[in-house]
Amino acid sequence: MSLDYENDGEAMERIIEEVLDAYPEKFAKRRKKHLSVATPAGEAEEHGEVKPLTECDVKSNIKSVPGVMTIRGCAYAGSKGVVWGPIKDMVHISHGPVGCGQYSWSQRRNYYIGKTGIDSFVTMQFTSDFQERDIVFGGDKKLEKVIDEIDALFPLANGTTIQSECPIGLIGDDIEAVSKKKAKEHGKTIVPVRCEGFRGVSQSLGHHIANDAVRDWVFENKGGVEQNPDTGFVPGPYDVNVIGDYNIGGDAWASRILLEEIGLRVVGNWSGDATLAEIERAPKAKLNLIHCYRSMNYICRYMEEKYGISWMEYNFFGPSQIEASLRAIAKHFGPEIEEKAEAVIAKYRPLVDAVIAKYRPRLEGKTVMLYVGGLRPRHVITAYEDLGMEIVGTGYEFGHNDDYQRTGHYVKKGTLIYDDVTGYELEKFIEKVRPDLVGSGIKEKYPVQKMGIPFRQMHSWDYSGPYHGYDGFAIFARDMDLAINNPVWGLMKAPWKKDAEPAPTLVAAE
Repeated sequence: MSLDYENDGEAMERIIEEVLDAYPEKFAKRRKKHLSVATPAGEAEEHGEVKPLTECDVKSNIKSVPGVMTIRGCAYAGSKGVVWGPIKDMVHISHGPVGCGQYSWSQRRNYYIGKTGIDSFVTMQFTSDFQERDIVFGGDKKLEKVIDEIDALFPLANGTTIQSECPIGLIGDDIEAVSKKKAKEHGKTIVPVRCEGFRGVSQSLGHHIANDAVRDWVFENKGGVEQNPDTGFVPGPYDVNVIGDYNIGGDAWASRILLEEIGLRVVGNWSGDATLAEIERAPKAKLNLIHCYRSMNYICRYMEEKYGISWMEYNFFGPSQIEASLRAIAKHFGPEIEEKAEAVIAKYRPLVDAVIAKYRPRLEGKTVMLYVGGLRPRHVITAYEDLGMEIVGTGYEFGHNDDYQRTGHYVKKGTLIYDDVTGYELEKFIEKVRPDLVGSGIKEKYPVQKMGIPFRQMHSWDYSGPYHGYDGFAIFARDMDLAINNPVWGLMKAPWKKDAEPAPTLVAAE
C-alpha cells in the first residue's frame, strides 16, 4: 500500500479512526484531540519568502495517561540531560537516589573539548546517592558534604549545579540555602535547580526551570558570588550566541564554522561545549540565534526584554534551510555580512550538488515518518526533501502549541500529525502507512526494525553526525542511504508481507 499523502488526507483520517477504534470510547475521544492531518491554511512569510502554510492543530502539552506507554522524559531529564548537563566546566550533581533516572548514570553525545576530570566534567556523573535515612532526616548536610568533596577533588571546576530529583521536592530539602552558603564558602557559582521529575507533564518544564535558574543564579546572581570576570573578552559588533545547540555528534562545531565563515563571532554556545563564562557574558552579544526553540526560547525572551538582545530561530539541517538561515542572519548585520554569506553559500554549492547527485537517485520518493523531541520533527523535514524524500507523518514527544504552529511552515497537506503518541498508536500508524524509513528514538528503534522497516535514531544521530551544516548534510545523506538501501532488508519480511513471496536466502559459496 502506498499513499499519495498530499492528495490522500482522507485516507490518513481513516487510519486515525481505525487506530482509535481499538480504544474504549472515553479514551478514544481524549486521544483524538492529539491526532490530526495537516490541512491548508493560507500562506506565511519565513526568511523573507512567502510559503504555503498548513494547519497542524492538535492538543499538546498535557499529562500522559497513566499506564499508557509514552516516550516522554521528566523535568529532571529536561534540566540535567538537556540544558545544564552539557556545560563542561561545571559539575552537575544529581541530588537524590542514584537510580532515579538514566541521566544520573550517563549523558547524551554532547561533544566537548577539555580534559575529563580536570577542567571538563560532562561525561562524569555525581550523585548524593540518597538512602532511606536521607529521606527520613533530610539530605541538606549530605549535599553540603558532596559540594565540599567536589571542590577538594576538582579545584578547576568553575561551578556546580544541584539537579534535584523527585524525593527532594517531597521532603523539602532547602537546596537554595545550601547553594548560597557553599557559594560564599568556596567563592564559586552554585546553582540550585528545582527540576524534580514530577513537575510538569514532561521534560519540557525541566527546560523552562533550567532557563529560569540561568536567569536567577547566573544573570541576576542570587548566589552573591563574584562572577567570572572573563578579562580577555572584549565585545564586538558581530558577536552572536548560539542558543539551544547541544553539540550532539559535533553539531555546534559545524554551525560555528559557518557562522564564523560569514564574518560573525560566536561568543557563547548553549550549552554543548559551553563554559560558565560563556553564559555569564551572553548579555553582551548582539544577537541570539536559537536552534532548539522548545528548550531555550524562555531565556532568549528574557534577554530580549532585559538586555535588548534580538533573537531569531535558525535551521542548519539541509542546504535549503542552511541558505535561507544564513541569509536571514546576515540580513540582521547588513551588507558586509550579507556579501560574505553569499560567498559561503557559493563555496559549498559544489559539495551540495555532488551529495544530491549521488544520493537523490537512491532516495527519491522514499517516505519518512518522524517522532522525536525538541526541534527535529520540523527542522529535519527539508533536509529529507532536499534528497527527494517525503515526510508522511511527524509529531513531538513534548511539543507545545507554538511548536505545531511552526511545523505548519514545513509540512505539506495530508501529513499525519501526532502528539505524545502512544506505543500502540505509533506501531499501528507505521503498519498502515508503511513508510520507507522511521526516524525516532532509541525506545522505538528495535520494534520498528523488527517490523522490517529501516530506522534512524534521530535524537543522537545513531552514533553518527554531525548533521548540521553542509558537511553534516553529506553525513546525513549517507546515513539515510545506508539505512534504507541496506541489503539486510531483503533478507527479512515485514509482518504484513509474510504471505508474499518468501524472503531470499543467502547461499554459501562452495
